[in-house]
Amino acid sequence: VQLQASGGGLVQPGGSLRLSCAASGRAFSNYVMGWFRQAPGKEHEFVAAVSWSGGSTHVVDSVKGRFTISRDNLNNKVYLQMNNLKLEDTAVYYCAAVEGFTLSTMTSPLSSWGQGTQVTVSS
Repeated sequence: VQLQASGGGLVQPGGSLRLSCAASGRAFSNYVMGWFRQAPGKEHEFVAAVSWSGGSTHVVDSVKGRFTISRDNLNNKVYLQMNNLKLEDTAVYYCAAVEGFTLSTMTSPLSSWGQGTQVTVSS
């Protein structure tokens, strides 16, 4: 599955953004999907995952209560709603199909990173 993230931008602290990820290829609903981010000078960091049907989600503690992941299997899309953004959320955000929906497998992308989208939180 090929993925392209969009929806990033420049936002003030406390603001919101909604990221989208469009998937092409077959069997999108066969994949657990995740969002990752990479801040300048840092490694990729797992942010959130959504199960095959969208019925279960998981987000890391640093974004809990602020970020929500969801998916639309009819339109092959994954979303990341980001509210109350903080300076430390600044990063390039990527979506990826991941190995599974356990705490160990959801952090493992199945392919190389596609095109990300830049999120900059600044006053």
